[in-house]
Amino acid sequence: MLLLTRESIQSCAEAWKDADVELPQFDYEQVAENTRVRPEWIHFGAGNIFRGFIANAHQKLLELGKADTGIIAATSSDYELIDKIYKPHDHLTLLVLMNASGELTKKVISSITEAIMANKNRAQDYCRLVEIFENPSLQMASFTITEKGYTLTDSNGMYLDIVKNDMEQGPEQPSHSMSVIASLAYRRYLKGQYPMTFVSMDNCSHNGDMLKNSVITIAKAWAAKGVVEEGFVAYLEDESRITFPLSMIDKITPRPSEEVRNALQEQGIGGMDILITSRNAHTAPFVNAEVSEYLVIEDKFTNGRPLLEEAGIIFTDRETVNRVETMKVTTCLNPLHTALAVTGCLLGYKQISDEMQDQTLRTLAEWIGYKEGLPVVVDPIILRPQQFLDEVLQERFANPFIPDTPQRIATDTSQKVGIRYGETIKSYVQREDLHPAELTAIPLAIAAWCRYLIGVDDEGNSFERSPDPLIESLQAHLQGVTLGDSTSNVHRILDNEKIFGVPLYEIGLGSKIESYFYEMLKGPGAVRRTLEKHLNE
Repeated sequence: MLLLTRESIQSCAEAWKDADVELPQFDYEQVAENTRVRPEWIHFGAGNIFRGFIANAHQKLLELGKADTGIIAATSSDYELIDKIYKPHDHLTLLVLMNASGELTKKVISSITEAIMANKNRAQDYCRLVEIFENPSLQMASFTITEKGYTLTDSNGMYLDIVKNDMEQGPEQPSHSMSVIASLAYRRYLKGQYPMTFVSMDNCSHNGDMLKNSVITIAKAWAAKGVVEEGFVAYLEDESRITFPLSMIDKITPRPSEEVRNALQEQGIGGMDILITSRNAHTAPFVNAEVSEYLVIEDKFTNGRPLLEEAGIIFTDRETVNRVETMKVTTCLNPLHTALAVTGCLLGYKQISDEMQDQTLRTLAEWIGYKEGLPVVVDPIILRPQQFLDEVLQERFANPFIPDTPQRIATDTSQKVGIRYGETIKSYVQREDLHPAELTAIPLAIAAWCRYLIGVDDEGNSFERSPDPLIESLQAHLQGVTLGDSTSNVHRILDNEKIFGVPLYEIGLGSKIESYFYEMLKGPGAVRRTLEKHLNE
């Protein structure tokens, strides 16, 4: 049985090749030594998208001879990932790309040379972190820590307790991830005010600005207390030294699949057990992922950067990154995903790919993308919107081997609808040749979300709604609503401009969405009947 270790891939190379696994083609020991002496890239957030996309891109550079140092992985939260996944497997990852044909393309990723826990309680690791940040060679720190990792305040705009404590304690005892980064940046400042770049690669709007604002907020709090030198904030704000580029990332790397694990075992690859950490993260020595991937980064680096364009990463200007993100988030992917998420939950689906076999739901997604989205799409030029949308609908969502669920995608929908639908609606308001009242599929998707909030599926059975920060207040508006009701306070939800970004009733859409909602509420089967009726008109 093959085990994912360096000893195994060296001594059993032929057996790995017989299992159709591509092995790394560079001198790892030399790369690891180079990285130890002159680190250039550290990444915070050591999860699936990092291991299955970013680390793979850098491996391509190593194999091309375009880089000679690796990536240092760090985490400030889920330490089990380091102790139980990274270290037992010598920092290797088995990447499994799942083609729509069912073929599994397998590759060992070996570009990660160290794995560090960013916690003061792990003294040796933290000393290494400081050493890395004090080294002039460091070019960038990148991040995939999710949007919550940058958040300093609660829903009421008040600083989280952990953040308040960090602001009081100063840079010596940081706990929150942004405080850790600010503290490490301060060590770099004290050592020599060396330049470097901080790159958020998280899938959230204006990610670089979010990272910058959080780090500088912490730094300003410390400066106000006099626990850091006055010049520290100016150092972080000086774009000749420190930058926080924007980026747009897109690749589905879902939870590790039992089917993939079983397939690997049948091919003689063992030790691939799936781990659920105490923080409820699902991880394994392998990462299963779709083939498609996009990463567009604002080319704004102060101390050099890896030549990732040689690995398919796109570097461009800030405006273009914004346009790519807008294309994806408001037209060509995210709106379709949300529509499939809420309708999938209502109609009892557990896989997005299964929904794409449902002609009614496929029509809903296609209508939102092609018919209502493309007329107002923001064209980034470097990617063609229709081609991107074709790939999403014909290959990515329909891939039966990507175990992605509507329940996962339905998470935090109240935080998404204003961008995913509100921006397109605004475009219809602004265009003289279009009118928002002419929209059909987007209003149906919004109505379906309101219907979803009741927590009763289309057969009349209760289901568990996905987490959402506004779930309690939204549910309160629909308290007591049951199938067959023709009155409710749903207008209170639809009239909330903070959620949708537009005054739905003023522009002629509120009443239309409300009517769809009541059609979907008439009884068992009403959601499907409503969708079929209006999508076939």
